[in-house]
Amino acid sequence: MAPLFSHADSTHPRPSGTSAAAHLSPAFPGRAPWGTAASLRAWQQGALDLYIEKQPRDFLAVATPGAGKTTFALTLASYLLHNHLVQQVTVVAPTEHLKKQWAEAAARIGIRLDPAYSSGPLSKDYQGIVITYAGVGVNPMLHRNRTEARKTLVIMDEIHHAGDSKSWGEACFEAFEPATRRLALTGTPFRSDTNPIPFVQYEAGGDGIRKSVADYTYGYGHALADHVVRPVIFLSYSGNMRWRTKAGDELEARLGEPMTKDLIAQAWRTALAPQGEWIPAVLQAADRRLTEVRKGIPDAGGLVIATDQTVARAYAKLLREITGEKVTLVLSDETEASRRISDYAEGTSRWMVAVRMVSEGVDVPRLCVGVYATSISTPLFFAQAVGRFVRARKRGETASVFLPTIPMLLGFANEMELQRDHVLDRPKKEGEGLFDEEDRLLAEAEKANDGADTGTEEFSYEALGSDAVFDRVLYNAMEFGMQAHPGSEEEEDYLGIPGLLEPDQVQMLLQKRQHRQIQRSKARPAEEADLLELPAEERPVVTHQELRELRKELNALVAAWHHRTEQPHGSIHNELRRQCGGPLTAQATANQLKARIARIREWATQG
Repeated sequence: MAPLFSHADSTHPRPSGTSAAAHLSPAFPGRAPWGTAASLRAWQQGALDLYIEKQPRDFLAVATPGAGKTTFALTLASYLLHNHLVQQVTVVAPTEHLKKQWAEAAARIGIRLDPAYSSGPLSKDYQGIVITYAGVGVNPMLHRNRTEARKTLVIMDEIHHAGDSKSWGEACFEAFEPATRRLALTGTPFRSDTNPIPFVQYEAGGDGIRKSVADYTYGYGHALADHVVRPVIFLSYSGNMRWRTKAGDELEARLGEPMTKDLIAQAWRTALAPQGEWIPAVLQAADRRLTEVRKGIPDAGGLVIATDQTVARAYAKLLREITGEKVTLVLSDETEASRRISDYAEGTSRWMVAVRMVSEGVDVPRLCVGVYATSISTPLFFAQAVGRFVRARKRGETASVFLPTIPMLLGFANEMELQRDHVLDRPKKEGEGLFDEEDRLLAEAEKANDGADTGTEEFSYEALGSDAVFDRVLYNAMEFGMQAHPGSEEEEDYLGIPGLLEPDQVQMLLQKRQHRQIQRSKARPAEEADLLELPAEERPVVTHQELRELRKELNALVAAWHHRTEQPHGSIHNELRRQCGGPLTAQATANQLKARIARIREWATQG
């Protein structure tokens, strides 16, 4: 393959097409073939122009998953190699599978990288290596010596992984501090913790909070407007969850209702339990959605992201029973797993089930339907998981992601188009921790008067049962739909939206579906309604802060009753529990708290 930049070029040559690109849509000239850089999208060209102009030692490029960070990075590497600005390339990737993916992409444009390098001199057949962050952590001095020996470009893919632990960050700094050039890439420039990321610049804003500063940013909103990535339809499912705590209490809650964080976690985990009815119903719905999408995209695939290997195997078994077809199961980051992902990417089978590793960077463009069946709740993981489904191949494709009605996840879904930065100094949210001490004292008082609750531990539970209810559709930061039973005509309306539509057509269809559902509801006798028949936008998910306010109100009423009757606080709470049912106040749902508030008000009027 001819080099992208000849040795006869000027000191800082500009790749062909630079001047023309300034007058074109950022999506022009459409998707380049995978791994090639013969033609660049305008964001890639713009980032390359900026780099060539500034010639920085460090450069952070933030581009949404699916936008083409690999193509940009390898084009830049080719430019630096052919102009003798660097002599070798080191790529640092998050996983073993991505090492192979980087090496294959580099080979397609004439850069030979060794993905199997472990130690010692590098073969003259290669111009560099691909390693993982974990590999750097094992022997940073080996890579420092290599970096010092020759002028080196270090490409750090998904740079936030360098902050996964203090040791990894320190290892990356030690290994690559001598590098001639460093290119940092990420699709999600934020972390759930506040560990600083090496070679990333931070600046303090007017509020004194330090945030990461990118040299070039191409966000999901821009990519969506340019038809570079697919829009995402989120289909949310609620339902009643039942479980037993370690103390023997049987609890019941409905996904989407306001609950404490511990109860949300337990209800969420119950929904994902393979022996319940929630996950089989959602998998069946997702498979029906995939069937509809494959009418327009014949090789469209689906991915279930599971929490651990045990449930992943159970989900694969459920999908085999639903589809009658073999399911690709990916359980680890080993060589066999990498081969399975590659085989699936090149095939036409329906479903793949994986544990975590497919959530980031893995390139399977035919993935169109996803099921978020994991209890991981960080914005970073959610964004990377959804990123597996947004890699557009042609205009009009849409992605569909199924998820439980968990307030945090719905918030992430509604904020898909927001640009985030990595924050080092996290501010305390308004009201955060306001009632922590009060809640602790209350829990102690209740336990002192009710020995059965002593020993309750977070996440100690046994799933007893679950059911699923279609809850709502989230699209373009708007919500559509009324609740419906799985398999109903109402649910089918939303599952049957064509997979090839322009974004405005998707929104128009969702509005029509909701209008039709509302009309059907109005025509039904009131006694036939067994679900909450309100449009999604009129059914906001109550926040954790609003739940705190209910607990605060109940605690104030209990305190007032204590002053009136001189009964201990714990005794009053236990009597309310006896009459109204439900767990400790700290674990009660909004409806249970409202019932207790109403009951104690009754006492006041009767007394």
